[in-house]
Amino acid sequence: MDISSLKAISPVDGRYQEVTVKLSDYFSESALIKYRVFVEIEYFIALCDIPLPQLKRFNKDLAGSLRAVYKDFSDNDGIKVKNIEKITNHDVKAVEYFLKERFDELGLSQYKEFIHFGLTSQDINNTAIPYSLKKAYFDVLKPALDEAIEVLGKKAVAWKNIPMLARTHGQPASPTSLGKEVYVFVDRLLNQTALLKQIPFSAKFGGATGNFNAHQVAYPDVDWISFGNNFIKNILGLERLKVTTQIEHYDNLAAFFDNLKRINTIFIDLNRDIWSYISMNYFKQTLKKGEVGSSAMPHKVNPIDFENSEGNLGIANAMFEHLSAKLPVSRLQRDLTDSTVTRNIGVPVAHTFIALKSFLKGFSKLILNEEIIRNDLQNNWAVVAEAIQTVLRREGYPKPYEALKELTRTNMHIDQKKIADFIKTLDVNENVKKELNKITPENYTGIYSF
Repeated sequence: MDISSLKAISPVDGRYQEVTVKLSDYFSESALIKYRVFVEIEYFIALCDIPLPQLKRFNKDLAGSLRAVYKDFSDNDGIKVKNIEKITNHDVKAVEYFLKERFDELGLSQYKEFIHFGLTSQDINNTAIPYSLKKAYFDVLKPALDEAIEVLGKKAVAWKNIPMLARTHGQPASPTSLGKEVYVFVDRLLNQTALLKQIPFSAKFGGATGNFNAHQVAYPDVDWISFGNNFIKNILGLERLKVTTQIEHYDNLAAFFDNLKRINTIFIDLNRDIWSYISMNYFKQTLKKGEVGSSAMPHKVNPIDFENSEGNLGIANAMFEHLSAKLPVSRLQRDLTDSTVTRNIGVPVAHTFIALKSFLKGFSKLILNEEIIRNDLQNNWAVVAEAIQTVLRREGYPKPYEALKELTRTNMHIDQKKIADFIKTLDVNENVKKELNKITPENYTGIYSF
């Protein structure tokens, strides 16, 4: 059932297959089936631990054999489930029938009616899907995100004392530090990842309309709410939503996607800034032998990794936006619109992962061009006008802003000499003039800490 990368419709499984292949373990059709099998088996074992009267004789030593069904889940097992689904036309029921066959093989036929006992399909989907998403986030996406933040943080420290001309509205502005400007993004990302930690991976578990109806009528003396809370929290490692309809609210899932979208937006902003710095020649890029920048212009080395990252982040955010807007909305106690939508959760995660890898690749190729950065500062002495007029304000000098405005908005180029000549004309004491003459584009970078 493998798909050739040349035949895949989506670039996630095609062009970028080598990057995203590990996500197949969490979001593919086979993975979804495996996680459903996992939930069904762990649920059965949990029932045996109550224990229900009909399950008291179950040999708990066989729990390992049952767990092997999902631990050793193979492509052939997935094909068996899909073949059953062709008959049932119901994907979760197909998993139940597959497991009943395995129970027969294990000599556990007398217990097989307790597979999926009292449950509806969403008790399985609304646990299997958040469980797989949680694992994918911590196993794959978070390490890439952490790596990007760490790499940025190290460069911010390394570049902390490199003065750089700032640009507001695209125009020369008060100088800053290259490292500080990089750390702006580190700080933003740290803030958002801290918020992300607060969002629980939640699940629904409570039968056809969330009230344990079938469970309660069959075994009225069992505390099913406590059972459900314990099963979801302590066995699956999720947070059980206690009052639900047939399906999960998806509110926390929407919050998770919105948070990822904000993180992606920060990376879009960062990609565009670095792209701009490359175009200004602040950075050069290492060359790879044989690599072509343009099919027509041999001299070009394009910032393709940052462009690729930006493009994939845009696609991811468009899908996250739909997921977070659609999933919390369902007609009455449930409709089926969430079913097809949740099958696409892996797609924006994959595009985000591709984007992070592209960003890291591009960032590793950057070569700082400090000479150009310093030349840019020297060519823009007008930016010290803010400093001069502020000191003059302190000294009570009449209309200092207007005086500097008249100087700097002429058509002539403002260089160090013109600034020095202007300072000579000022009616202030010599100590103030000395103070003003010490101000340069390189040292007028303010204060910052990180």
